[in-house]
Amino acid sequence: MTGAATISGPERERIAAALAEIACAAGEILRRYHRGPCPHALKPDGSPSSAADVEAEDLIVEALAGRFPGIAVVAEERAQGDATRPADLFFLVDPLDGTRDFLAGTPDYSVNIALVSGARPVAAALAAPGFGRVWWAGPATLEGPVVAGRPGAGRPVRARPVPVAGLVALGSRRHGDPETATCLAALPVAETRQVGSALKFALIAAGEADIYVRCGPTMEWDTAAGDHIVAAAGGRVVVPGGGPIRYGQHGPDHRNGPFAALGDPTLAPRLALPARAAGRPAAPLSAARP
Repeated sequence: MTGAATISGPERERIAAALAEIACAAGEILRRYHRGPCPHALKPDGSPSSAADVEAEDLIVEALAGRFPGIAVVAEERAQGDATRPADLFFLVDPLDGTRDFLAGTPDYSVNIALVSGARPVAAALAAPGFGRVWWAGPATLEGPVVAGRPGAGRPVRARPVPVAGLVALGSRRHGDPETATCLAALPVAETRQVGSALKFALIAAGEADIYVRCGPTMEWDTAAGDHIVAAAGGRVVVPGGGPIRYGQHGPDHRNGPFAALGDPTLAPRLALPARAAGRPAAPLSAARP
């Protein structure tokens, strides 16, 4: 694999299925720690890192090296302070997205793995061990149950058009901001639900919600897998101006700018995301969790 143009649809399907296997295996590590003793500490940016994060990341990185030798891996726990610019083809890994919620005992945490080629994800998996669900996507998005630590039979899922009754918006349980509230106020939102982690992307892809706006800081490993899972289900993730998030372009800190995940892409022209470049957070990095 050398670039997006050389990765066929069937190959992307195979990669996505392999990533789902790896994500589910990492999820078993997280399940073992969840609601039990889990040593943790604060990183220099103020965000928590736990024994579960580290152990799950070790499994993922080792598995990726075994199945996809020679492809670089940018993983959250290893990327802190790493100034290396990733290659054109690389993996983005968040072994435990939603660490604070995980440590608080809530179930909405996730494992995120994406293959990026040409600055865009081309295959991805997102496991939600606390709910026994996993999503993976090459050209199309599938969802399956987690069965004995592995993906069960997958079924296609699609994002939904704007409901007549109004939008279901998803927000972060721990991270709200006035800019996000302003964006949502201009749309016909009928209900807002608080959901932790990148699980929000998966629920939009599955047609269970419609929009997730985030104007506060996030990192590339927080969003890449969910971004692709939404896009492959017929939705879109957009930045100010309506374009996609571009990965591996933001320097060593890997920060995203504002974005919105949309089940129905026709919502994009109605959004007014603040025009702030990626790499310029509106809040401390300690808040950079979806």
